Amino acid sequence: MGKRKWGDRRDAKLIRDIDAMHYIMPLMYPNRCDNEAFMTLHINLEKTEEYIRRKNKENPDNKIAIFEIIIAATLKAIKLRPHMNRFIANNTMYQRNELTAAFTVKKNFRDDGEETLARVVADDKDTLDTINKKVMDQIEFCKNYEDDSTKAMNFIKKLPGKHFIGWLARLLDKHGLMPKSVIATDPYQCTVVLTNLGSIGMNIGYHHLMNWGTNSIFIVVGKKKKRAHYDKDGNITMRREIALSLTIDERISDGFYYARSLRLLKRLIENPELLETPLDEEVSY
Repeated sequence: MGKRKWGDRRDAKLIRDIDAMHYIMPLMYPNRCDNEAFMTLHINLEKTEEYIRRKNKENPDNKIAIFEIIIAATLKAIKLRPHMNRFIANNTMYQRNELTAAFTVKKNFRDDGEETLARVVADDKDTLDTINKKVMDQIEFCKNYEDDSTKAMNFIKKLPGKHFIGWLARLLDKHGLMPKSVIATDPYQCTVVLTNLGSIGMNIGYHHLMNWGTNSIFIVVGKKKKRAHYDKDGNITMRREIALSLTIDERISDGFYYARSLRLLKRLIENPELLETPLDEEVSY
């Protein structure tokens, strides 16, 4: 990770060789929620679902689903496209030290069912199998135990002076000084937040970012469905697809970089055998 230098945060390094435009943008547009770029990906599931069927037949005790493939593909794409792991805090751009994905876990499917927070920390040598295990371990833990952030929030809830606590929390967050126990599983302190609306039968929608925390990417996964495609002669072919909507802080890079990153993400999800290689191993796209 290297020695921490003046200007670095404990969770990220100051980007010192930044170009003038990306140096100026946070000064002119300081709020993350004012700088959201919205993008959509349509994923062809033909090879992906065949891979899942084959993989689960070979490993019935360690089954995998489309959401785990999307998480693994997202982490690999971000690892290979490091600008996507940047964030802006206190009008300054940083490169995050860790690569992390967050998602919520509903303990039971009822209107009053409690939600808790899950967080996966990726290693350079992680593969689809190890990411899947980390996700399953987190889901199991969240359904049976209370995570550290929830414990901290329940404690803070009992304290007086909520307005002062809120002001102090925002100040500490701005400078990256929030206690680790409070933000241990806070999704908005992670590289990417994902939510699987398809699991409850919903289509995609665009989720906003937060000015709180450091999260620069939010991905919503929709439900699987057939979509019409037209060839050059106007003939229609129906393809089984899944749609992803992405909300990205447009200040962390440029449109060309985002387009290539999304192209890589699409290739990884549609060709999940590429996820059997370590996250840091390059792929063509």
